[in-house]
Amino acid sequence: MKQVSVILADGFEEVEALTVVDLLRRARIYVDTVSITEEYTVHGSHGIHVQTEDLFEEVNFVESDMIVLPGGMPGTTNLDAHAGVRRVLRDFADEGKWIGAICAAPTVLSNMGLLKGKRATCYPSMEPQLTGAALTGAAVTVDGNIVTSRGVGTAIDFALKLIEVLMGKDKADEIAESIVYEAKHKGF
Repeated sequence: MKQVSVILADGFEEVEALTVVDLLRRARIYVDTVSITEEYTVHGSHGIHVQTEDLFEEVNFVESDMIVLPGGMPGTTNLDAHAGVRRVLRDFADEGKWIGAICAAPTVLSNMGLLKGKRATCYPSMEPQLTGAALTGAAVTVDGNIVTSRGVGTAIDFALKLIEVLMGKDKADEIAESIVYEAKHKGF
């Protein structure tokens, strides 16, 4: 069974995080929500508190096939400042394992040099911070082992693309149909 770790920091964007968790679980992908705080409850940027399964220090990320970073502020800043998150991202990049980041979170990857020479997308006001990346402006962009997306409005596209890269297009299409997803431009 595929395994994904969704990393949550105080100030995360709830829709971006929980859409990924929900749709991947519908696809029968094991999703572990991971708090980088010292508490299992993480506080979203819009006052929604989420109970995670694990604290960062409890997780053996070697078992994960993908790590996902939701955006939001100051969640993205908190992710970027966390040495353990940066270490795990570096390990995933070095091993060619999947990394997903949405909204402002691709800036964490950019700050580490992981988007240099890659195609990527992010929240429009964050684009100047993706130095060295070729900006696509697309709802979702995949380049190598990195999947990026623009924000809350593209959260379903993002989650479906994550399902596609892990389980195939048929599974992504099945989940899209099951949630009556009828986007004009299916970005996944």
